[in-house]
Parts: sequence; C-alpha cells; structure tokens
Amino acid sequence: MVSVRTTFVRLCAVSLLGRLSYQMARSPVLPRFAQDLGAAPELIGLIVAASTITGVFIKLPAGALSDVLGRKRMMLLGCLFFAAPPFLYPFVHSSGTLLALRFLHGVATAIFSPVASAFVADLSREERGKRLGWFAAVGDIGSTLGPLIGGLLLFYTTSYPMTYLTVGVLGLFPLLLILRLPDDEMPRHAGTTLDARSQQFWSGIREVLGSRAVVIASLLEAAMYMGYGAFLGFFPPYARGIGLNDAQIALVMGIQLATTMLAKPLSGRLSDRIGRKPMILAGLLLCAATLPAIPALASLWLLFPVSALFGLGVAIVTPSTTALVADLVKGQRMGSAMGVFGTIWDTGEASGPILAGFLIASMDYSTAFTLIALLMAVAALFFAVFVSDPQRERASNAR
Repeated sequence: MVSVRTTFVRLCAVSLLGRLSYQMARSPVLPRFAQDLGAAPELIGLIVAASTITGVFIKLPAGALSDVLGRKRMMLLGCLFFAAPPFLYPFVHSSGTLLALRFLHGVATAIFSPVASAFVADLSREERGKRLGWFAAVGDIGSTLGPLIGGLLLFYTTSYPMTYLTVGVLGLFPLLLILRLPDDEMPRHAGTTLDARSQQFWSGIREVLGSRAVVIASLLEAAMYMGYGAFLGFFPPYARGIGLNDAQIALVMGIQLATTMLAKPLSGRLSDRIGRKPMILAGLLLCAATLPAIPALASLWLLFPVSALFGLGVAIVTPSTTALVADLVKGQRMGSAMGVFGTIWDTGEASGPILAGFLIASMDYSTAFTLIALLMAVAALFFAVFVSDPQRERASNAR
C-alpha cells in the first residue's frame, strides 16, 4: 500500500517535470521560432496564448471526466500530451502549423492541472491547503527553470529541432512517474454503463456550476490572475520606457516569481489554521494595492519591494482559493470543481493582457493598472459578502 506522503511526492515530481518540459517549449524558444517562421507580431501573440486558450475549453470536461473515469487514467492521458507533441515541432515549417501544434500541446496542462489538483485535494482534508501550496510551489519551480533551460539550450545548440527533441525526452518522465501512482478506485457512484457515466459527468458539471460559492471563488482567482497577466504582459515595455535594461527587468520579475514560490507552502498552511477566507481577502487586497504602484515608480530599488509584495499577494491567494473550492464540494465532484476553477482562472489570465492592452492604448499605464486593481477590489468585496468559509464553519460546529 503506497502511503499518502509517497503519492503526494510523486505527484509533485510529475508536476515539476511536466511543467519544466512544457515551459521549455514555450518561452523564450516559442516566440523566436514563430518569428523565424515569418509570423507577424499579432500571430506570435496568438501562438503564445494558444495553449491557455486550449485550457479554457478543456479543463472543465477533463476535470469532470476524472470524476467518472478516475484521476490516474486522466492524468496518463494528459501526460501523453507532455510527451508526444514536442517530437512534432521539428517537422513544423509554417506559422499556421505551429499555431495548430500549440493548441494540441496545450492539452497537456489543460488535462493535467485540474485533475492533479483534484488528486492532491483528495488525499486528505487535513492539511489540504499546505499540500496544495507545496504542490503549486513545486510546479512553479518547473515553470521557472523551463524558460531558463530552454533558452540556454537554444543558445548553445542554435537548433530548434534539438531543443524540442530534448523537451520531448523530458516529457516522457512524467508519463513514467504516473504509471507508478496507486490505482485510484473507480469514482464513487459511477455506473457501469456508458449512459450512467454520461449522466454522472453532466450532473457533476451542473452541480458545481450551480454552486454560487464555487463560481465566485473561481472568479476571484480569475480577477487576481487578470492583474497578474497584465503585470507579466506590460511591465517589460513599461520598464523599457523608464530606462531599465533587460537584466534589470528580469530581476524585478524574478523577485516577484521567487516570492510567490517561496510563500505558497506557508500561505497554504496558514489557510489550514486560520481559514481560507481571511487569507484570500488579504492576498487579493495586497495585489490590488500594489499593482497600481508599479507604473507609478521609476526607481529600480523601489520596484524590487513592490514586485515582491505583489508576488506575496499572489502566493497568499492561489493555494487558499484552490483549497476553498475543494472544501466546498463533495469528494465525487472534486474533478468537476477543479475543472470549473481552472477554466475560469484561465479566462482571467488570458483576458488580463488583452484588457490591459486596450486600456493602455487609450489611456496610460497608471490608469490601466489602477482600473484593473479596482476590478480586483470589487471581486474581493463580492467574495467577502457572498462566500462563507466552510472550514471555519466546521471548526465552530465541532466546538
């Protein structure tokens, strides 16, 4: 019998290696590849965003299917897309083909992310926030190392085929690790006929979408990632405009990312102790307060602490919202809940740069970031009014 701890460690290893290989294929290699294929700037943006768009459409059904077919089976399917598509990149010779392949490659995280989160949340209710925090932080490590390793590999090999073949080889390891996970039992109340499973699939989606608390909590995460997407998309051009060089820009953004990675396990653990709701509100309000300050500053030394505080806000929100959504649903609906959560989250992250781009084009950086921060604050207000903390309610009932 494989222990819960061993299962959790293996899930973290799969997330680390899967995201490492996936991000190696994405940045900075992908924009360079698209550019060399002759793609216009608008098409390059679409190629880079294609995998996130895939997640908007696939995360919900993938999560719901894991309630019907089992977590391990769906994660195996997701990991096949980590492993197989990278071997197709060497055969790409047009930007249109690259765009299609990016949609296909995006199926990997679209399936893996909600199902893996549901698997981690299923392990136990106790310390759920702590485990989800560690799981997110380990995934972030892979997402951080991926672009660095991919960029260095492209620099030293000057070969897109060699880079993507390496991505494919690394993508095989998550697939092998998934095979070593314990077989999860067929989901509870699952029927044996196709019709019964179809009914369970749709009833799970309807039940979760009918939960106002789950939808609002997911919208809160989307609001936070709308601001995060705006920061990632438009801090670099703003920083270049105030005279920062590429290395300084990377340091400012790196501090934000490092703070997020380091703080997620601690914030998840704190949410287990003091409740999800106060942590989420504190994190989102911190993001809303610091986002408008970024385009108001021109000093590198002032941007460092503000970027770190923004990263801390992100770290406080994310594991707590994931754990809250898990707390709000029945165990047999966990995959559906994570699918809804991931779909709404991706929608917010994808819309952030788009909204910021329109606002900046018609106004300026400061006004655009302030308006997005106000949207985040309004989302926090709705959350405070309409969503209760089931974890704290259980604790009160126990007393």
